[in-house]
Amino acid sequence: MSPACFILSADPIQVAPTVFKPGEGAEAQFLGIVRGMEDDKVISGIDYTAYLPMAEKTLQELVERGQREHGPHRVFIQHRLGFVAAEQPSILIQVRTKHSAESFDLCRWYLKEIKTSVPIWKRAVFVE
Repeated sequence: MSPACFILSADPIQVAPTVFKPGEGAEAQFLGIVRGMEDDKVISGIDYTAYLPMAEKTLQELVERGQREHGPHRVFIQHRLGFVAAEQPSILIQVRTKHSAESFDLCRWYLKEIKTSVPIWKRAVFVE
């Protein structure tokens, strides 16, 4: 995991083993799974779309802002695009820092910022 890395693709999310660099003492990880329900209706999955040039630019700016505002840390973000079946992961955020509280806070911060500012849209695919 480099200081800041992100992937937007249809590739399945594979969680890699944790490898710490000197000075790092904590990793917080968020793995978001597609629920089988949306608006109290059964779904087979979610179809994610993005305007890639803008989404990649926004993610890069978000990671740079995170470094500037929250100090040095390593972050890896993967968000699936295309159809993601229910019970499958759609997003992974890993944050490595010196201390645990920083990792937890940053992981939550990245998730909130991704959901509110990155142009990724979702459409539930309902079971008939």
